[in-house]
Amino acid sequence: MNDKGSILRAALAAATLLAGSGAAFAADMAPVSEAPVAAETISAKSPWQVRLRGLGVITRDSGFVDGIAGSGLSFSDTAIPELDFSYYFTDNIAAELILGTTYAKVSGEGSIDGLGEVGKTWLLPPTLTLQYHFTDFGAFKPYVGAGVNYTMFYHQKGINASSLDVKNSFGAALQVGFDYMIDDHWGANVDVKKIFLRPDWEGTLGTTPISGKANLDPWLVGAGVTYRF
Repeated sequence: MNDKGSILRAALAAATLLAGSGAAFAADMAPVSEAPVAAETISAKSPWQVRLRGLGVITRDSGFVDGIAGSGLSFSDTAIPELDFSYYFTDNIAAELILGTTYAKVSGEGSIDGLGEVGKTWLLPPTLTLQYHFTDFGAFKPYVGAGVNYTMFYHQKGINASSLDVKNSFGAALQVGFDYMIDDHWGANVDVKKIFLRPDWEGTLGTTPISGKANLDPWLVGAGVTYRF
């Protein structure tokens, strides 16, 4: 019995020693916790962008007076400031609304060249386009777009005609341009649009009613600055 008791006591002592060694080994193998790393905060780009451009409005000299063979019309070209706002749905897809106002002097051409300046009208041509922006060229960001224009004519005045009334009109718009971004917010912009605008018009020449179509079809050629919020 004494031998058995000695063996039992020795076995218990060995088990205790082994358990302690295992605990120490487990403690040594436990991963060392690191201090938490602050998450890096990255501010997302705003979807809004604004541009201010100088704009040249270059019209097509075409049109006619109903019932007068060989009649034609011409329109003055102008330079104006223009403001536009863009909203980016994704990095590639955006919508742009341009705002600006200008005027056009209307003159007789062809068989009615002798009339000279027929009249003058102001026009407000808000244009909404849907654009695709290419994003694979670094700071150089070209785009193309297409959309719709609605031109409103106001402050119309007959000069050599007694009266002039150009009708408000819808037209299609095509667009190509690019931004060159200097940093995350500021950039330079060049933009060209073609608007297909052919409103009807009417007026009086003395006491004679006249009417026709004015084929303006202007090019809008602009350059300016871009700001991305």
